[in-house]
Amino acid sequence: MRISFDLDETLICHHESAPVELGFLPSFLQKKLTEPLRLGAKLLFQQLREHGHDVWIYTTSSRTPMQIRWWLLLHGIRVNGIVNDKRHQTAIQGRRFERSPSKYPPAFGIDLHVDDSEGVRMEGEQCGFRVLVIQPGDEDWVTKVTALAL
Repeated sequence: MRISFDLDETLICHHESAPVELGFLPSFLQKKLTEPLRLGAKLLFQQLREHGHDVWIYTTSSRTPMQIRWWLLLHGIRVNGIVNDKRHQTAIQGRRFERSPSKYPPAFGIDLHVDDSEGVRMEGEQCGFRVLVIQPGDEDWVTKVTALAL
């Protein structure tokens, strides 16, 4: 199964109620040089990959794939693929939608997308793709993902 994760407010949580992973850098440098990774993401990504799943990032941000890869590597994470806004726009160009979705995982062979946005979930219903919505403060988010993936 190919599973993608949104970045902002899904994996990158600035929300006070969202606990975050410890990085390789000292905490004072971590806060200045990188963004916080949601607690549980490292182990979840490792488990998904061990079970043969492809783990992707799918974001509408303008971050480059290299920026995203470096951020993930600072947390000891590797992913199989990255879709940013530029790649998304290229992929949906020429497709016929009543209204262009902000994300379209089927264009990249993605079976499940994990996001914090109810709007993306609604687009999934309209365009025929699976979305699991998790909120920034949801401490049970890893269990919800694994229930659908493992």
